[in-house]
Amino acid sequence: MKRLLTGNEAIAHGAWEAGVAFASAYPGTPSSEILANVAKYKEIRSEWAPNEKVALEAAIGASIGGVRSIAAMKHVGVNVAADPLFTFSYMGVNGGMVLISADEPGQHSSQNEQDNRWYALSAKLPMFEPSNSQECLDMLAAAYDLSEEFDAPVLMRVTTRICHSKSIVDCGERKNVPAKPYQKAPQKNLMVPAFAKVRRVVVEERMSALSVYADNNPFNYIEKGGKIGVIASGMCYHFAKEVFGDSVTYLKLGFTNPLPSALLAEFYGMETKFSS
Repeated sequence: MKRLLTGNEAIAHGAWEAGVAFASAYPGTPSSEILANVAKYKEIRSEWAPNEKVALEAAIGASIGGVRSIAAMKHVGVNVAADPLFTFSYMGVNGGMVLISADEPGQHSSQNEQDNRWYALSAKLPMFEPSNSQECLDMLAAAYDLSEEFDAPVLMRVTTRICHSKSIVDCGERKNVPAKPYQKAPQKNLMVPAFAKVRRVVVEERMSALSVYADNNPFNYIEKGGKIGVIASGMCYHFAKEVFGDSVTYLKLGFTNPLPSALLAEFYGMETKFSS
């Protein structure tokens, strides 16, 4: 069924489709409508948290308990949630877990304009950047599969124009995702130094495997056009399309950490041919 949805509404519906069972958030523009819409789905237990750290920790607890979970907040809220976020990257998941960071280029209702893509780099988190409402839904489904396949929490970075703009979304049905059994595993879930040092190696191995995934991800692709090349992710892809149309060749990035090194090399090779 096709519906006209904002990015926030599409994220909420995507969480429902992906079989999410628990959601928590702290309100803040441009992310507030995510949990407000998630709460409409009776299959998802939804709750506002007193702050972003608690929202993320509640979602982490649900993940450890074996169900898919989501936490949502605006960009400055990730600063508040950074402590558990960095540690959870080492721990990994049981049920898939996605953190939505709603960034605000332009500071329409925020105290700063920070770019939370740096959190993905610092915490070594796989990251998706949708460019429209349909990709919000599609990437969220992919994010949960990735989270459970690679044993990693996933960061999805959206921005104001994506959160609040509407576009057509092809909606589907809910996926039945049974809860995974909880298994007591202090070496994985308790990050005292002795255990954390071992998990540090696992994180690096995971990032290496994700590099291969990035090069084969359908959300990263080359769109051939003219002899000038443009690399863009998120809403910036549409901004570039408004300016250049089909007169340039695009490298459209939707999965951006780690970057697709082989695809970038291929695109650079095309640029070299253009310039010669």
